[in-house]
Amino acid sequence: MNKEKRIDKYIDFMPVSLSVFSKELDKMGFFDSPASTKYHGAYEGGLFDHSLCVAQSLVDLTNKLNLKWKRPMSPYVVGMFHDLCKCDNYVKNPTPYSDEWIYNVDSILPGHGDKSVIMLLKHMTLTDEEIACIRWHMGAYEKDTKMRDYYDKAIEKYPNVLYTHTADMIASKILGV
Repeated sequence: MNKEKRIDKYIDFMPVSLSVFSKELDKMGFFDSPASTKYHGAYEGGLFDHSLCVAQSLVDLTNKLNLKWKRPMSPYVVGMFHDLCKCDNYVKNPTPYSDEWIYNVDSILPGHGDKSVIMLLKHMTLTDEEIACIRWHMGAYEKDTKMRDYYDKAIEKYPNVLYTHTADMIASKILGV
């Protein structure tokens, strides 16, 4: 699928109030960047493909389990933008004739979920629930084990944190996107 088709899919899937964000996302590289360099979505456009799959999974979980959110568009926001940090995490290898993506050593914001929240807050207002869901979407894959108590507290306060992690695992581990 090419970038134009990804942008069309984004516009078709997202609520109208969020579909206008497509131009900003395109400037950020959201439709071109990989989701990783060696795991799921390790190809050009993989970030969008993975994000769409997570958003679709989270919307499906919301509908099937009757999940309650502070605002109806939250599963779309959280699912689509949970990995926004990856827009600048990777760059094309400058070596001639290479299509490889490598980690961007010139990034100035570290982190994953927290970086995605920071980047997204530049473009929209988020609820506390959305912030918690994006920040803690890594769940059991949080690298710093000292953070697990915070993750548990986030789930207790906002149960949709757990469903966000589940949607991410459905996309990456079960569907391989």
